[in-house]
Amino acid sequence: MTKPIIQIKGLHKSYGELEVIKGVDLEVDKGEVLVIIGPSGTGKSTLLRCVNLLSSPSKGQIWVDGDEVTAPHTDINKIRTKVGMVFQDFNLFTHMTALDNVMIGPSKVKGMAKEEARELALFELERVGLIEKAAAYPGQLSGGQKQRVAIARALAMSPKVMLFDEPTSALDPELIGEVLEVMKKLAREHMTMLVVTHEMGFAKEVSNRIIFMEDGYIIEEGSPQQLFYNPREQRTKEFLGKITELYGEEG
Repeated sequence: MTKPIIQIKGLHKSYGELEVIKGVDLEVDKGEVLVIIGPSGTGKSTLLRCVNLLSSPSKGQIWVDGDEVTAPHTDINKIRTKVGMVFQDFNLFTHMTALDNVMIGPSKVKGMAKEEARELALFELERVGLIEKAAAYPGQLSGGQKQRVAIARALAMSPKVMLFDEPTSALDPELIGEVLEVMKKLAREHMTMLVVTHEMGFAKEVSNRIIFMEDGYIIEEGSPQQLFYNPREQRTKEFLGKITELYGEEG
């Protein structure tokens, strides 16, 4: 039996008096696509941020690819080379071209030679369907294109795991599909992915497993088939009903 690529045991996270995550245990296998759903403010994004130490856990242990993220003297930079993260709001350097935005990680963090980093960046831009925008600046790109550049930038670090924190929530509806298509492609390539999203159509089609979080706990988890069509918990039924009302079947 191979070990899960991500292991989380007894995770708690508090901000002052506010406890956001209240004891989460979770394992994710290599190549698995795990979608995390639930109401806003329930700890979904915080859970992702704890995996790569953008938020430091208050209690509990996390392992990524055999390394304990939460160990006292862990090498945070080493962990972050294994874990790519894509945020809601792109976080691109506005004064750099798309190509330079993708090159910067391999060249600055990994010490890759400039020409090698350039070739890698071009490969990743082609992978997300944006090779023709290599010389464009973020201000010249649509929201969907910016998000695809952000995905390419994360992929250029050759991560073992990709974290997506509501990657389509800041996009106009007509631009959502192009980002989801890139994510579907990554899933087909067996990239390990943790995705926080309200895109239920994507969750049904692409995920291997879905967890429903509320109030800092995992309330229910299961396959898309089980969770959408035969949820065990009443709260899961209520949430999915409201999401369908708000966003429709594909939302």
